[in-house]
Amino acid sequence: MTLCSLLVCTGIAATAQNNRSDSRSRKLEQQFEAAVAQYNAGHLPEAAAQLEAMLPVVPNSFEVHELLGQVYASESQNAKAVAQFQAAVRLKPDSAAARTNLAASLLRAGNSALAGEQFRRARELEPSNYDANHNLGEFYIQSGKLAEALPFLEQAQHLRPTAYDNGYDLAQARFLTGHLADARQLVQSLIQQNNAAELHALLGQIDEKDGKFLDAANELETAAHMDPSEDNLFNWAGELLLHRTYEPAIQIFQEAVRRYPKSPRLWIGLGVAVYWRGRYDEAVKALVTAADLNPSDSRCYFFLSKVYDNSPTQAGDVLRVFRRYAELQPHNALAQYDYAMSLWREKRAGGMNPDLVEVQSLLERSAALDPASSDARLQLGNLYFDQHEYDKSIPEYESALKLNQNLPDAHYRLGQAWARTGQKDRAQSEFQLYKTLRAQHLAETDKEAADIQEFVYSAKDAPTAHP
Repeated sequence: MTLCSLLVCTGIAATAQNNRSDSRSRKLEQQFEAAVAQYNAGHLPEAAAQLEAMLPVVPNSFEVHELLGQVYASESQNAKAVAQFQAAVRLKPDSAAARTNLAASLLRAGNSALAGEQFRRARELEPSNYDANHNLGEFYIQSGKLAEALPFLEQAQHLRPTAYDNGYDLAQARFLTGHLADARQLVQSLIQQNNAAELHALLGQIDEKDGKFLDAANELETAAHMDPSEDNLFNWAGELLLHRTYEPAIQIFQEAVRRYPKSPRLWIGLGVAVYWRGRYDEAVKALVTAADLNPSDSRCYFFLSKVYDNSPTQAGDVLRVFRRYAELQPHNALAQYDYAMSLWREKRAGGMNPDLVEVQSLLERSAALDPASSDARLQLGNLYFDQHEYDKSIPEYESALKLNQNLPDAHYRLGQAWARTGQKDRAQSEFQLYKTLRAQHLAETDKEAADIQEFVYSAKDAPTAHP
């Protein structure tokens, strides 16, 4: 049962007993029954009109307020629904169902804090009720409070072990809180009841987290074959990409973008996979497509900045998307930096003299927007160095190294600048630092794996309660 389907219809009992004739009571009950029939038939405006006409006659009818709240909720009139459910709760404060209805409506209206209060109160009223425990646990999952969700989902599981929705939510909560063995056991049990693609997808994630990579790939493949959704295809291809099984990953991403051509993350995944296989023209094309689909997604620009030097034939498209990125995000230091570098390289690749004034302005803007970043300072030094303005390049290299001493290229270029200005001892010192840092850099953790891992994990959908 979901939060949005918790609206309960109860019979109208004793709505007009005080000082009213039996005939009047029957007429009111008939009106209510007609409203119920209209509601059940989906004739919401008619049901609302009948109930609204009844309210002045029976203003203290719990049932009328409750059903009118349901009607308004079905019409997405959230404010009106909340008001009716609040009236119902005032009339029956000890009704867990009424508080649950109010909580669901508050949640739809965007007031999660008050919704949580009502879900907790409903559970306090009926601590042994499955729905009360499940709903509160599901609420905490939707709020991102997984540890708080666990005890209520566990209690609901104890009360109704065969309830699929609660079992799925509990397995997901166990997985995300690190209880991998318990999560796996529950998912395997659920698969015996209902062999669903989403269960294999979740089991694949559990296996991946537990270091069982082959098992993870097999489960994610099963999920994708059972339900070739965008999520399942991305997760399967992403798992292969994580472990650098590039050719199968490329094939899956190609099939995925054929099915879902408007998905930026699938195009980025394809771009990353073909990039690491050295297919640079294909990588640029895929990443430019991703940038056109979602111009604000920084991930496509991150990988595009790595690959476009190797595909000069598409320099125009690369420059276009970086220019747009810089225009869309004028206060983003990296966007200004990437546009500067693409402009500089595009002109040089075409055999033209780049507009160095604009490049310099963009790099200076990037450095001002992010004073802690060394990249723009290093490139400003290179810009001056290429123009043989060595005295201007030296302060830029030194500024970059103050921000980050572990820049092999900055030490090397600073050494060159010192050599060109006659400072041979200083130059030799920088060259020695370059050699040392370069050796360390080559021995560091594989940057390729780290970049891929960051992309795949960031592109996975955030967990939610079971729909």
